[in-house]
Amino acid sequence: MRQLEELNLVDNFLVNSLTTHKLYGESAARCILECILGRKIGKLRVTPQHFIQGENTDRHGVRLDVYLDEDDGTGELFDLEPDNNDGKGDIASLPKRARFYHSKLDAESFKIGEKYERLRNVFVIFIMTYDPFKLDRMVYTIRNGCIEVPDLPYEDGARTIFLFTRGRNGNPPESLRQLLQYMEHTTKENAGTEDLRKLYEMVTAVKTDGEVGLAYMKFFELEERTLQKGIRQGRVEGKAEDILDLLGELGEITPAVREQICSQKDDTILRSWLKLAARAESIQDFKQKAFTD
Repeated sequence: MRQLEELNLVDNFLVNSLTTHKLYGESAARCILECILGRKIGKLRVTPQHFIQGENTDRHGVRLDVYLDEDDGTGELFDLEPDNNDGKGDIASLPKRARFYHSKLDAESFKIGEKYERLRNVFVIFIMTYDPFKLDRMVYTIRNGCIEVPDLPYEDGARTIFLFTRGRNGNPPESLRQLLQYMEHTTKENAGTEDLRKLYEMVTAVKTDGEVGLAYMKFFELEERTLQKGIRQGRVEGKAEDILDLLGELGEITPAVREQICSQKDDTILRSWLKLAARAESIQDFKQKAFTD
């Protein structure tokens, strides 16, 4: 088991804990986002492990690592996806994964009766410790356009940004290079700018927060239990049982909640619910975050 102090900002647990911290969350999220985009960002509402469920039980849902809503629902939407799996996942499917994320974000944020011109700009940002396209670039910015006329103005408000923390080509801004180096190796030595030193102080405070440490221990233990149960019973069944075990420590689980958990077959959503259960203060708290977000 890696110790909490050894985690970096490309680790999901740490970036979730930092961006949702009651004292530092919004400031940390804004610091990271403004450096990536090179511009000022408005007030942010941060939601970690944000679930957008499928239309019904046989449709795929999505879990967003760090969901950022600007200016109380009137500005842009951002999804930060740290990924340090060294390319072990299906790299070829990344473009379709991004396409699906965009579609779910659009569908969730677009209210009935609104005109299409009010559809919000959406940025899906992957921060990766491996090069998804093998061109040794730090920044790959993807947008829709016209194949026959590449210079044709076509602005649909959708951007996907892939950031490779070690990329050298493309002359990325120095501030971004330093941020990504710090996110992959979150040490004092890599906090070389004033903004990064502030971020380092926030990260250090979060790592030494007793509540965060307890949540990390509980999460790690639950992950281990889920792994073992997954081997014996199947991955999905093991996660559902662990969620119920943890919620049972908080109070009586209603049949409706038990049914919703046991009927969920999407492993991504179950893993997210497991993280929420590890942090929940009550069953009601879990329900509000898991079933209504």
